[in-house]
Amino acid sequence: MLIVVGGHSRNIGKTSVVAGLISALPHWDWTAMKITQSGHGICAPSAACGAACDCCLPLGQPYAIAREREPGDSDSGRFLAAGARRSYWVRTAAGQLSNALPAVREIQETSRHLIVESNSIVEFLTPDLYVVVLDFTQGDFKASSRRFLPRADVCVVIARHTRESLWNGVARGSWEGKPCFAAEPPQYVTAELAAFVDARLSAAAASV
Repeated sequence: MLIVVGGHSRNIGKTSVVAGLISALPHWDWTAMKITQSGHGICAPSAACGAACDCCLPLGQPYAIAREREPGDSDSGRFLAAGARRSYWVRTAAGQLSNALPAVREIQETSRHLIVESNSIVEFLTPDLYVVVLDFTQGDFKASSRRFLPRADVCVVIARHTRESLWNGVARGSWEGKPCFAAEPPQYVTAELAAFVDARLSAAAASV
């Protein structure tokens, strides 16, 4: 099974949802992956470095993949701490994820089940379940999220006591009518969400 967890902006809890699902559903024997599109002088807004940083790619390389070896505070380390069998961090230049696809597919083929934190991977791979994290108080809405939100199977809505979004040009029909589960940080994955994901993946596995 392939499950993808995306979201409309940075720092809204995507990594916490991935880690929470790994922890809540250990019987799926997860391999975990985080995909970051940056490098070649294009850093994530949260990495206001102005100099070399961990997000940057090796000179002349279209992508880089690092396997996390120890549980820790990094995103890939958190996946291991949550119980993932293996954890990877994939970095590509913005808009160049296709370069890493052969390596991503190799990891998928050697994994029992793969959970990926990304939006853009949905352009190339069809997940068995696509989970999208939404925070109505965050006005930023990434282009990849806007493009793929209609394909979401389930939404995790960060509880901010409002149903009115700050987004411009995003149709409410993109998320309304889909199964939605509220998340109260720091608890991002409820028992109800875990049960829903487990049931959907079990049904998908049974149909293969």
